[in-house]
Amino acid sequence: MNITLLVTKTDYCLPNLECEFQNLGLNYHIEYIEDCPDIMARYKIRHSPNVFIDGDLAFREQPSPQELRSYVESLK
Repeated sequence: MNITLLVTKTDYCLPNLECEFQNLGLNYHIEYIEDCPDIMARYKIRHSPNVFIDGDLAFREQPSPQELRSYVESLK
């Protein structure tokens, strides 16, 4: 599973979001919105955080632990 957290460089949610992924044992990488104007335009992104899973925009906001767990389980 390829997970990308697309966030601003000042996103205060990032530590909490990283903790949620770590608690689920999921690997991820971080991309910064400021460095990805093409992705911002393609997906009409205006806020942070955004979660991409296997190339799909899965969440446009920070998911709750339950939402994240349910989504990941639905992919298995």
